[in-house]
Amino acid sequence: MLLDGLPPNANPKQIGAKLNEIANKARTAGDYREIGNLYGFQLLVKTELPKDNSTLERVNRFFITGEGNIKYTYNNGLMAKDPETAAMNFLRALEKLPGFVKQEQEKIAEIPKDLPILQEVVNGTWAKESRLSDLKTELAAVERKIQLSITPETKQDASEQAEKQNEAPKVQESIIRTKGVHSPRGVL
Repeated sequence: MLLDGLPPNANPKQIGAKLNEIANKARTAGDYREIGNLYGFQLLVKTELPKDNSTLERVNRFFITGEGNIKYTYNNGLMAKDPETAAMNFLRALEKLPGFVKQEQEKIAEIPKDLPILQEVVNGTWAKESRLSDLKTELAAVERKIQLSITPETKQDASEQAEKQNEAPKVQESIIRTKGVHSPRGVL
């Protein structure tokens, strides 16, 4: 394990002490910061605030990441206080990888079993598709009938309103003439 700030031949106690120092003092503002490497994997630290923001205490979590940028932790990323145990933190995270690989291989093995069923669903025709098409056509016909039944009434209403407007001045004119009242300018 190579840690920044330590010689390559550092013993586990020195490595653990350096990791505990980083756990106590690092402030990354929520970003991942590289602190070293182990077998070609990057060692990272990230400073997190508690989700409830009730305290100002910051927590430094440690991660190990490889080519796929997938981050692995041991003990939820928290560093042990004992220097020798702290030095083993990243190795224990790597020890979990074979179990993860096995789980993913089992999931991949299940996919070909489901593939024929999924292809049948995707490529098959749905039994009610023709019925849906017929109902859409019927709906369009009903909407057309409704529009046609509404349109003549609208034209009749417009012509009736025009007739009423034409009749209204004649009535007012006859009232004015019969009573002999003079109307103000612009009324007639």
